[in-house]
Parts: sequence; structure tokens; C-alpha cells
Amino acid sequence: MSRPSRLQRQVLSLYRELLRAGRGKPGAEARVRAEFRQHACLPRSDVLRIEYLYRRGRRQLQLLRSDHATAMGAFVLPRGLTEEARCAGAPGAPLDDDEGPRSPFNGVGSPETPPNGR
Repeated sequence: MSRPSRLQRQVLSLYRELLRAGRGKPGAEARVRAEFRQHACLPRSDVLRIEYLYRRGRRQLQLLRSDHATAMGAFVLPRGLTEEARCAGAPGAPLDDDEGPRSPFNGVGSPETPPNGR
């Protein structure tokens, strides 16, 4: 097996730093693991996207290390969307199967607006 590249070492270092920074903050460790798991299926040859995600992770690390961050939250994905479906889909392809209008509240359990608008 070959030695890890510089970019691979940087990404692994970022992962460890994010986990350490998120130790005392509720939801941070789980979110960091989920984010890295989500992008684990990226091909090694997609260096531009990996570098972009690395820079984004660095900015998130700075925010997480600041005293203002007390917890970390995330939006909930719609039901039926699995990791395999996201990895198998083409980059930039829509994530849903045309199940109607896209809304940030789909699958979260928000109440529907009654027909009379109240």
C-alpha cells in the first residue's frame, strides 16, 4: 500500500481537529462524522472538490473553536434518502425523485397550512 498523499494527511488531520474541537459541544461530533461519511465516496481524482471541502472544513473548525459556538445542529434530510443514493447519484443531480415542490420543511414534521390559510 502506498503512503498517504499530503492532501490525505491534511484531511485526516482536519477530521481529528474537528472531533477534538467538538468534544464538549452537543451534536458536534455526530455532525462531523456524518459530514465526513457523506463525502467518503468522492473519488480521489476529484481534487478540486476535496480541496474546496477541506477549506470549508477549516472555516467550520474556526467557528467551532470560538467561544460563541455552544452546540452544532443540522437540517434533517427527507425520508428515504440514504447515503448510498447520494453517493450513487451524479454530482449536482437533484436529490429527490420529483415528489412535488421542494421545501426545507419536507420530512421534518412541520404542520401543514390549512386550506383557509390560517
